[in-house]
Amino acid sequence: MEIMKREIKDIEKRKFPKKISLKPIGIIHTRFKSLKGIPIQSSLSESNGTIEIFPEYQAGLKDLDGFSHMYCLYFFDMVKLPVPLISKPFLDNESRGVFAIRTPFRPNPLGLSILEVQGIKENLIHVKNVDILDNTPILDIKPYISEFDSIESYKIGWLKGKIEKRIS
Repeated sequence: MEIMKREIKDIEKRKFPKKISLKPIGIIHTRFKSLKGIPIQSSLSESNGTIEIFPEYQAGLKDLDGFSHMYCLYFFDMVKLPVPLISKPFLDNESRGVFAIRTPFRPNPLGLSILEVQGIKENLIHVKNVDILDNTPILDIKPYISEFDSIESYKIGWLKGKIEKRIS
């Protein structure tokens, strides 16, 4: 169905949700069985993995193989809540606000990685640049499109001069 012909709920009756619940669309299989040794960002990883999309969502993979990279949105299911709103990041000795760092320990423990699509066979997406713990629930995937998604940063806050290839 065309996106512009899709209907949304009545905007006049809109209520802000107090709770949001999501259903995983798949699971990722990686070599990372603990937090130790996981690359701190997907762009710093050379590791491969496989995303298994559940059968009821497999049809949604149509045409994804035409893209070199994809966003992968996932749920850090191993994080114990609540989490502190200030903590020390990997690349600094000073504590920072959770929204100024990329820690998995967040109020809503969501992860976002840009993964290279190596190939798709049936419901399996073979990916590279993995920085995700084995058996992590996958919430969504979207194609990465450099013409839309690439923005040259001119301010990187407290990270200036601290970025290098690192693992946890």
